[in-house]
Amino acid sequence: MQSHFGKSGAFDDVNWLVIRSEPRLKNVFANNINHFKIMYLDKAKKEEIFGQYGKSTTDTGSAEAQIALFSYRISHLTEHLKKNHKDHATARSLTMLVGKRRKLLKYLYNNDINRYRAIIKALGLRK
Repeated sequence: MQSHFGKSGAFDDVNWLVIRSEPRLKNVFANNINHFKIMYLDKAKKEEIFGQYGKSTTDTGSAEAQIALFSYRISHLTEHLKKNHKDHATARSLTMLVGKRRKLLKYLYNNDINRYRAIIKALGLRK
């Protein structure tokens, strides 16, 4: 007499299981393909922001370019939170992003007041 430990007759016909589940998987993949959304911040948009506020389209490190990019992301997240007020993860991300922008603005204010005033005026951050 053989031991039946770990063996049951439920999965003896493995081919039946694979064939049976295949159409369901096709439906799951087909449904997910239709739900992809276009990114709000793609490479072209970043180059546009860096070209407008930075020194060139590849200038990703200057404070002005980063502040402009953060401002664009902040405005997008703010609109998202107006529709989805219970999205707490996005709310935290927004708060952290505002803090990063504030630190960069403080850096510009302390080191080069003219650049600070120019970026504030260009972005319309202060009333």
